[in-house]
Amino acid sequence: MSIKPEARYIMLGGFLGAGKTTSVLQLARYFDSKGLTVGLITNDQGERLVDTAMLASNGFSVEEIAGGCFCCRFHSLQDAAENLTLDTSPDVFIAEAVGSCTDLVATVSYPLRRIYGDRFSIAPLTVVIDPRRALRIFGLETGKSFSSKVLYIYKKQLEEAQIILMNKCDTIDAEQRTALESTLRAEYPEAKVITCSARDGDGLSVWFDYLQNNDMNFGRVMDVDYETYGSGEARLGWLNAAIHLASNDWIDGNELLKKFTQQVQTSLKLNDLEIAHLKMTLAPEDETGGLAIINLVGSDFDAEASQTLMDDVERGEIIVNIRAEAPPETLEKVLRDAVAACTDEITTLHLEHLERFAPGQPVPVYREGIGA
Repeated sequence: MSIKPEARYIMLGGFLGAGKTTSVLQLARYFDSKGLTVGLITNDQGERLVDTAMLASNGFSVEEIAGGCFCCRFHSLQDAAENLTLDTSPDVFIAEAVGSCTDLVATVSYPLRRIYGDRFSIAPLTVVIDPRRALRIFGLETGKSFSSKVLYIYKKQLEEAQIILMNKCDTIDAEQRTALESTLRAEYPEAKVITCSARDGDGLSVWFDYLQNNDMNFGRVMDVDYETYGSGEARLGWLNAAIHLASNDWIDGNELLKKFTQQVQTSLKLNDLEIAHLKMTLAPEDETGGLAIINLVGSDFDAEASQTLMDDVERGEIIVNIRAEAPPETLEKVLRDAVAACTDEITTLHLEHLERFAPGQPVPVYREGIGA
């Protein structure tokens, strides 16, 4: 790979729904404002990603790695970086890992350093968390959470973090924030805990400064029970879909996404299934460049619109990404029911693409620099 000398490589991990993509966007905007060229790499177990559409809609060069995590698709990660280099020759590469992935230092950062040496510098690994989810996981608040094997992945992500980015701090009060900060610092004393709101921009300057002025600490490699890790991933159902919207009249696309999200949420709650992350976009066919985005990060949380359309829409494409601790076939039924519920005499939704599955056993290409 003929990457630019001393290019910076920044990787973000963190569980599904933590706000990684919004954090990536803010980080990319920051470097862009400094006159640096940025290349983004998104990663998922499936295809047709909301994250890729959102980042590209903001004008950044994006490469998408689908069909597995960075560790299992390491050579695809190399190819993505090379494609970005040929396209825009980035000063900074920002890579967003799959939300159910861990062990990134041993399987990605170490191999990158060994293969490419000093041709680029590697920033400390950031793991992003949603404080509402974390309060429940650490027993500081009551509410629905995940099974023990899924929580194994969550806590392993935090164990290897060099930066814990406590995102969405505008969603909790000062007392909750203090309690969670204290717990994180006690549980993970080697990590730097930074609180912020990526959506509002509050607190991000501390994170930006730390990423620029510190390199990854290549110390110990944490122990990972890959059988438990794989079992945790297998409990998570994944669904990606593309839906064509056609209407006999101009309609409010933002309200349509909200209604669709409510249908999915209600169905999963009735089955006592926990949502990890539901993401949807609506892109009009009129090529105005607008994009509506809605997120839901828990079965009993409220959906949030991070981008909205200014004008009504007549035709367009809806992309749906659902991640939940649920059987994939259940997610398909829930999706099809929502499509039917949102179709009426004026608006027609037609399912054009659907994939649903549970992730397979993770098998890294490299671990601790040893080829597998």
